[in-house]
Amino acid sequence: MAVDWTKIVQKYAGLWVGFKEDEKTIIASGKSVREVLRKSQAKGYPKPILFRVPTRVLPYIGG
Repeated sequence: MAVDWTKIVQKYAGLWVGFKEDEKTIIASGKSVREVLRKSQAKGYPKPILFRVPTRVLPYIGG
C-alpha cells in the first residue's frame, strides 16, 4: 500500500528521520544519522529504519 509522504517532506526536508517498523511513524529526526540513532535509542528504539528526506518530491515513472 502506498504511503503519502507529502507532509513528511514538508516538515523534514533535507533531514534524516528514523521510522518505527510500520514505516509511517517517525521516532526521531536530525541533521545526521548519528543524531537520529542517539535520539531513537533514548526513546527505546535501538534499530530505527533510517531515511534521508529529499528536499522536494519529484515524480518518477518507471521504465
